[in-house]
Amino acid sequence: MKDNIILITTDQQRFDTIQALGNNSIFTPHLNYLVSQGISFTRCYADCPICVPSRTTIMTGKKGFESKVISNANHQSFMEETTNKKETLPGILTHNGYQTKAMGKMHFEPARACYGFESMRLPLDYMREYDKKDSIRPKAHGIGECELEPVISTVDVKDSITTWTIDGSIDFIETRDPLRPFFLWTSFTKPHPPFDPCKDFWDLYENIPMPDAIYGDWSKNIEDVPMGFLEGSFENTNVHLFSKEQLRASRRAYYACISQIDYSLGLLFGCLRENNLFENTWIIFTSDHGEMLGDHHLGQKNLFFEGSSHIPLIIVPPKNSNYEINKTIDYLAEINDIYPTILSIAGIDMPKGITGKNLLELNEERIFYGNSLNKHFCVMKDNIKLIYCSRGDNKLLFDLNKDKMETKNLINDENYKDIKNELWNLLIENTKKYNKELLKDGYFITSNPPKNINEIKNRWFGFHFKDYSVDTFH
Repeated sequence: MKDNIILITTDQQRFDTIQALGNNSIFTPHLNYLVSQGISFTRCYADCPICVPSRTTIMTGKKGFESKVISNANHQSFMEETTNKKETLPGILTHNGYQTKAMGKMHFEPARACYGFESMRLPLDYMREYDKKDSIRPKAHGIGECELEPVISTVDVKDSITTWTIDGSIDFIETRDPLRPFFLWTSFTKPHPPFDPCKDFWDLYENIPMPDAIYGDWSKNIEDVPMGFLEGSFENTNVHLFSKEQLRASRRAYYACISQIDYSLGLLFGCLRENNLFENTWIIFTSDHGEMLGDHHLGQKNLFFEGSSHIPLIIVPPKNSNYEINKTIDYLAEINDIYPTILSIAGIDMPKGITGKNLLELNEERIFYGNSLNKHFCVMKDNIKLIYCSRGDNKLLFDLNKDKMETKNLINDENYKDIKNELWNLLIENTKKYNKELLKDGYFITSNPPKNINEIKNRWFGFHFKDYSVDTFH
């Protein structure tokens, strides 16, 4: 029988949040375990760092600019088309004999569309279950799905959506068809806002100093940051108002949400051990995108800065395999590589047109391209990154080989003139290939961002109460 595959994803977890990979302020014992037993890809990026586009990419192997899904607005037509061609990841696996299960946040449209999965349980089901109980309602604190203010969960650990997600995953493993291999996507809603850890995990960090937000020569003061980059933070958060101490509190809650997920993974791994499944089960851990956490005065995602687009990725092979473990790979990896990697593990031929790589055979550098919302763009080669925003026509250039957190803008540095021009031409050519409607006379069509926050009329903090038509309860 073929090996089982478990894909574990978090929502909005940035790359630098694993203790074993260098963060000494966070507790992640079970992600540390994955690092020790697997292969860590330390340069993995989301080509469109937004929830729906990244999940669409995992499901189809197509980047956002390839599928035209570059926002949360609508992916239904593309997903229906891919499902009808029997080319979604779970659809292919189901067709090839796998028992397929989605447990947790999928963020599909419509919410209940299975798109190839045999069965799904969603955060909507978690909320519906609690509506039938005589107990405190989850997420009754009032902080929305975009806000970065810290808040304590209104439920205990045993009643949290994180525990519900892991319990459902364990239930599937224990009640599965033992005569078929399985593909389980365990998809956590955290640490996506609201940053509302259960009190046990908030208290865990009481005496742990939090790192400060990072600023650069181009972002020392908020007035220095181009408005095209600030616009999204202004629309969805109040992070521009946070003091250093408030940013540390927000980071503490964010870390606590990650630790709550991590500790729950110990239960899943215990289930795998007791059912002798470590011997023939692959585990892949990643996130859909990151979170700026106040770096450069920015919050949320959407952007191609390190905090937003650089994500964790770990692959743990079965115990009975011959792969080298406790290993790091520093070749550039992308979220669209997950699709071909899983199909390769399953021994299934790839559909035509997939540009991702099998991560288990990754052995050379390549060029990264990104498009978010048709206004934020990125190209990266040899770890030198050009970021462009057409809202205001702003370019930034960073050498990540020397400056890992983008503190020095090299756009006017004569020493980088040639690579800057090369990257810009590559970005134009890639956009011409996939999104030529965004160009005119060989240049991006630009627009003016708002001059300041007062010109932003439609601020949206992600308020939800009982709207069960969308799968966005975190």
